[in-house]
Amino acid sequence: MSDTAPWLVVGLGNPGPGYAGNRHNVGAMVVDELARRGGVSLRTHKARAVAAQLRVGTGPGGVPGPPAVVAVPSSYMNESGGPVKALLSFFSVPVERLVVVHDELDIDAGAVRLKRGGGEGGHNGLRSISSSLGTKDYHRVRVGIGRPPGRMDPADFVLKDFSPSERKDLLPFLVDDAADAVEQLVTVGLLDAQQRVHAPR
Repeated sequence: MSDTAPWLVVGLGNPGPGYAGNRHNVGAMVVDELARRGGVSLRTHKARAVAAQLRVGTGPGGVPGPPAVVAVPSSYMNESGGPVKALLSFFSVPVERLVVVHDELDIDAGAVRLKRGGGEGGHNGLRSISSSLGTKDYHRVRVGIGRPPGRMDPADFVLKDFSPSERKDLLPFLVDDAADAVEQLVTVGLLDAQQRVHAPR
């Protein structure tokens, strides 16, 4: 893997203001935070996405972190694979440097976990990406939203907005932690980042 190749960090969500506050869109919220930190604006890209180029995180001695493209597909969640494949091709990013940030029902709300490869856990965005790329061997930043209450259908739960109390007491910290996790992953590598991100707090 070339050390000069950029990273591609993709935050998953559905397009349009009606979905913007949904739990399913937390990945897109994390990419917005990374863009804010990098002082860049996401702009429309021909790969059916909004994207920006920046340096992510800080390397040893305070130097700027590695070059990256941060992006959010403009397609619906279940069609994320096409834009991701097109972005990888356009920016010449190897799949080993793809990071997908997504909501995760199987992780407690507020927790963030990193992994590479593995199943999609019924997540339509991941399923579309794996299908389009022909591999599941890419990095994931799994942003915990917890299980739905009572007997609520998970499909309904992920398409609901975070509650007012969650937007105040959970979401800002969750997005911040997930953005930190992306920075750790691309600056120190998966294993070191897992040790730091997964450590009890």
